[in-house]
Amino acid sequence: MIIKAKHDFFIGPFIRWYVFRKMKREFHSFHFNGGLNDRKKPVLLVCNHISWWDGIWALHYNQKFLHRKFHFMMLEEQLRKNWFLRYTGGFSVRKKSRSVVETIDYSAELLTNAKNMVLLFPSGKIQSMYRNNIQFEKGVEKIIRKVKNEIQVAFMVNLIDYFSAPKPKLFCFTTEFSGAATTQKIEEAYNLFYQDCLSRQSIKEE
Repeated sequence: MIIKAKHDFFIGPFIRWYVFRKMKREFHSFHFNGGLNDRKKPVLLVCNHISWWDGIWALHYNQKFLHRKFHFMMLEEQLRKNWFLRYTGGFSVRKKSRSVVETIDYSAELLTNAKNMVLLFPSGKIQSMYRNNIQFEKGVEKIIRKVKNEIQVAFMVNLIDYFSAPKPKLFCFTTEFSGAATTQKIEEAYNLFYQDCLSRQSIKEE
C-alpha cells in the first residue's frame, strides 16, 4: 500500500511556517514570471526537479497565488525518511512495483476535487537545471487519462542565479498547457517552455 497524504491542522502549518522562514534565510529574493489564471479547477503542476527545494518553491507559489490543498508525489524511501512531509501533502510512489498503479489512481482521485493541487516531477529524479531536454516518465499521461473531469495542467520551471548577491535568487516561470494529453505532446510542450525560460534567464542582468 502507498503512503497517502495526511494534512494535519497543527503539523502542516508549522512545517510550512518553518520552511518558508528557512527559505527566506537561504535566498536573496524570489521572482515570479508568467502566472496562471485560476480557473477554479483541480491543478496538476508539472515541474523541473533541480534540488530538494523544488517542492518548497511550488508550495510557496501555491500559497501565494492558487491557494489549493497541496499534494506532491515522492519516492517512498524518501517519504519514510522524511515522514513529516506527509503532513504537508506528500504521498509515496515506489518505482517498478505494483503499487505504482495505486499511486496513479490516488493522484487521479485527488484531481477530482477542485480544491486540490498535485505536483509532479516528470523526470522522476533530480537533474541539472542546465539540461536542454527533460525526458518524461509516463506517469503524467496515465494520471491525466484516469481523470474524467476537467483539470488545469500547469508547467513550472525553477531556475536560480546569484548575480552579485551572496545568496541565490529564485526565478520561477509558469504557464498553462492545453492540448493532447499524451506523454509525447506534454514532454514536447514542456521542453519548449523550458528552453524558452533558459533563454530568457540567460539575458537577465543585475
